[in-house]
Amino acid sequence: MNKLYLIIVILLAFISCKQPEARRPVSVSSGSFINASVERNKKLYAQEQSQIQKIMKLHKENNYIASESGFWYYYNTKVEIDSLETPKFGDIVNYNYNVKSLNGGLIYSKEALKTQNYVMDREELFTGLREGLKLLKTGETATFLFPSQKAYGYYGDENKIGSNMPLICEVTINSITQNQTN
Repeated sequence: MNKLYLIIVILLAFISCKQPEARRPVSVSSGSFINASVERNKKLYAQEQSQIQKIMKLHKENNYIASESGFWYYYNTKVEIDSLETPKFGDIVNYNYNVKSLNGGLIYSKEALKTQNYVMDREELFTGLREGLKLLKTGETATFLFPSQKAYGYYGDENKIGSNMPLICEVTINSITQNQTN
């Protein structure tokens, strides 16, 4: 009888020392939604690029510049004075701008948007305009062509600007007040 108990205890000890097995996921996600989303965004970007290229070909008199941030612009008024600086982090920029669709239809006028003050990189502003302001000096006016991901993106402004809508903005810098800690 003792031998039987001893054999049972040894078997239980042997069975209980088994290595734990990794649990397998109940469902496997292949990432197909993400892959489909990437493909949709690539097609949308290519379509917007094509529209912007058509506008630039149509208006060859404008000297378009490709920004490092992924949009295009040209100067309506350029200030050649080197002593003036572009805004830096924390500077207060006073500016006016309007917003148009790529076909030229006015969405928001300068009067409707009024004169704006923006503290560089410390307040919310759509990506393209934030990056565009950094390129301008006091007294300069530029027209920017923003693809939708540099404008209001997927959500729009939940008012007049729809989802995935590329924009044209004409921006004038009235003044730049430098941050005293710069």
